[in-house]
Amino acid sequence: QVQLVESGGGLVQAGGSLRLSCAASERSFRSAAMAWFRQAPGKEREFVAAISWGGGTILYADSVKGRFTISRDNAKITVYLQMNSLKPEDTAVYYCAADYRAPTTVVAGWNYWGQGTQVTVSS
Repeated sequence: QVQLVESGGGLVQAGGSLRLSCAASERSFRSAAMAWFRQAPGKEREFVAAISWGGGTILYADSVKGRFTISRDNAKITVYLQMNSLKPEDTAVYYCAADYRAPTTVVAGWNYWGQGTQVTVSS
C-alpha cells in the first residue's frame, strides 16, 4: 500500500522556521510530482507548493512565496518544505501529496495523500 508519511510539524513562534519532510514508501514516486497542501480549522484544503519529479517545475501559492521553499531528494524519495518567517495564519495541518501527472494547484489533481502534520504558529 502506498504511503506518504509527513514529519517535522510542531509549535513555533511567529517569525520562526520549521522544516517538514514527507517520505514515500514506493520507489516509483521518484518519478511522481509531489506537493504540500494545508488545511486550517473550518477552511478548505489549500495549495501551498508543488515540485515536478525532476524539479524543473516548482509552484508556490502567493501567500508563501519568498518564505517557503519546496525541494526533493529522489534518492531518499522524500520531499521537503522549508518554512521561514512563519506567521500565525500559517497555522494548519500540512498534507503531503503525490501524483504521476504534472503538478497542479488543485486538490483534485493529486491521488495520493499523507495523514498530515500539525503546524502551529503562535503570535
